[in-house]
Amino acid sequence: MKLLIGTALSSSLMFAIPAYGQAEGQADSAVNSSDTIVVTAQKFEQKLVDVPITISAVTGERIRELGISDLDELSAYVPGLNIQEQSANNPGVVIRGITSDSGSSQQGPRVTLYYNGVDISRSRGSYQAIYDLERVEVIKGPQATLFGTASAVGAISLVSAKPQPGISGQLTAGYGNFNQTLLSGFLNSGDETIAARIAFEWRKRDGYVENLALSQTDELYAQDQLGLRLSVRWKPSDRVTVDLTGTYDRQRNGGTPFISGTYATASGPANPFGDANLGGSPLSLSVLGAPQLGLDRDVYDANLTVAVELTDELTFTTVNGYRDFDSLEIFDADGSAAWYLEFAELAQGWQASHEGRFSYQSSTIRASAGWNVFKEDGVQAVPFSSEEGTFLQCAANIIPGLGCVNSAGVVTAAQATSLATRGLFSQVPYSSEFINGGVNTAYSVFADATLIPTPSLEMTVGARYVWEDRQSTYFARVPRPALNPAGFSLIPGQVDTAGQTFVASDKSNAFLPRFNVLYRLSDRTNVFATVSKGRRSPVVQLSAARIVGVSQPNLQLVPEETVWNYEVGLKGAAGPVSGSIGVYYQKYDGFQVSVVQPDGTTRTQSAGTATNLGVEAEIAIRASDWLQVFGNVGYIDGGIDKDNTFAPTFSGARFRLQPEWQAAGGFTINAPIGTGARFFMTPTVTYRSKIFFELPNNPRTSQGPVTLLNIRGGVSFADDKYELSAFMRNVTNKNYLLDAGNTGGAFGIPTYIPGEPRFFGAAFTARF
Repeated sequence: MKLLIGTALSSSLMFAIPAYGQAEGQADSAVNSSDTIVVTAQKFEQKLVDVPITISAVTGERIRELGISDLDELSAYVPGLNIQEQSANNPGVVIRGITSDSGSSQQGPRVTLYYNGVDISRSRGSYQAIYDLERVEVIKGPQATLFGTASAVGAISLVSAKPQPGISGQLTAGYGNFNQTLLSGFLNSGDETIAARIAFEWRKRDGYVENLALSQTDELYAQDQLGLRLSVRWKPSDRVTVDLTGTYDRQRNGGTPFISGTYATASGPANPFGDANLGGSPLSLSVLGAPQLGLDRDVYDANLTVAVELTDELTFTTVNGYRDFDSLEIFDADGSAAWYLEFAELAQGWQASHEGRFSYQSSTIRASAGWNVFKEDGVQAVPFSSEEGTFLQCAANIIPGLGCVNSAGVVTAAQATSLATRGLFSQVPYSSEFINGGVNTAYSVFADATLIPTPSLEMTVGARYVWEDRQSTYFARVPRPALNPAGFSLIPGQVDTAGQTFVASDKSNAFLPRFNVLYRLSDRTNVFATVSKGRRSPVVQLSAARIVGVSQPNLQLVPEETVWNYEVGLKGAAGPVSGSIGVYYQKYDGFQVSVVQPDGTTRTQSAGTATNLGVEAEIAIRASDWLQVFGNVGYIDGGIDKDNTFAPTFSGARFRLQPEWQAAGGFTINAPIGTGARFFMTPTVTYRSKIFFELPNNPRTSQGPVTLLNIRGGVSFADDKYELSAFMRNVTNKNYLLDAGNTGGAFGIPTYIPGEPRFFGAAFTARF
């Protein structure tokens, strides 16, 4: 490891950020350079090279060049970032090995997603389509001073394209295999005083996993997504800018292909890459809320940002946001045709945020200070449907020799009720439900100041002080099973609250500092060092327990998780080569882990201490006016500390969803081929080493190394007014797992989700 770090540091300018800020038809030699990319991570417009923290910035144009349609695809090109989209309702966002993807309303996130300056981190409401973006900034390491307490390990900032003076527009139509259909575009109109921009994207495709169940009409992982955005920019004077943005996101997607790793499938025993037979619940509409497997999700978002230049040096900015989400996802957790583990998740909530910030900038001082108020009110309801005899047979083998699902895929357990009741009943439907809620309010004040004593040296100190008030609620309806009246519930561990809704609350506060030093070796090369503290909020974890036969609140106050981050890095450019490299070490106390319980709930607990050591490096080379070469690599040696007496089950486990090695590379050809015409092509390769999907680590729920090839290319003509392009992702049609374990794993029958197969298609774009 020491050799690796030494080699990386000595290779200073051999790495860079592959962020591009111009249209494909332009060929400025500085386009890839980190001393020209402008970001706002520190709440000021700064060149990327001048920011003393590790940032990967990708422009909207670069996203289009790479043929990326979602954030999970983008993460393959950003070292230290991994995004797993099990569904739009359940994304897992991982920065430097740390994730927060629990759907519980009682838990706080670790990674902040920001949309136009507003926190949207609540897991079930965070998914955001990435059409018509100005850029995506991935800011790594704790950023509480800049992005709030939720950014314990980093933040992802999505910035939509803003209205501009003049009239312009774009329309793209595309089609591909699996009946992929794309229609997207924008229309921009206005002048220097007021301008508006409307953008949209509609994506639809068939599912790539066929569902043989006759009760289901859609194939699994079918997609039907619509995004709409209206932006207005008003500048009543040269010193006042008002931005108002409204966004609507909608998903009507097919079910997630949880394919059993225990029971036979139509393509052979436990084959996650063949057809599925997920029948769901016959009572899905009345019990779970919808008749079919899949996701029905709506998100509404409004943002108002006002910036007022009070003087040439002093600016006041207020950022205000409101977000409302409502989703219902029906899923078959056992991964077979049996009426066994059929669940739904109903997630609803709203978030409101207000921030006021004064910013001062002169030749020797750059400073900001302000306040933030953030409130969210959410609920997660999880209804469950099963047939009692089938459940008891599959879970406990109550009829010896009958089994659950035989090698031909026949649900033999369906006979259990008739056999157990000697023909009195053929089916005994069962349903239960638990509901957790959270009302969380955070108040904070922050200040950040950078002293610039000489043009070569910048020293930054900042801090945020936060007060939090977290209230949790819990309700459960758990009837006694008819076939097992001695048991209190069908699912072990579920406890009825006897019609009550339990309530608990707790208050906390924290002081979160950061310190940075940046030294300019030259106009285009800087070195930096940073120390920062991050925090994941304490959890007011509330459920129910049966004490002497009486249902009682079961409250667990999980202590806060803290992390100290130490980092050094270098950013720079020399001629056509630009690059960055960072080396970091992180120390966690009270490391929180989420563990799926046998009752279907996810509980958070402390796993003691954890450490993380890593290197991230990126490179971009302008080889010629028509050829760009780029690459990046990330290495992480991180996990829960060994010899962990506090939580020995997790001792020495690697962080979940995080590969030890991650890399990507490719090149872009952009060459004129005639008057007003050009040819462009961007082939890429991405690599990810072995990952574990769960804690504690289990080889059964892991995925070995994965290498994927992708390509996008085409021609444009009439001076970029028209463009014909084609793409192919996963060129070699590699079989790999997107996830493993899941809810079925808590019942001893892990399920597997196959990753995307080969996708290809073509699109036509017209611009004016």
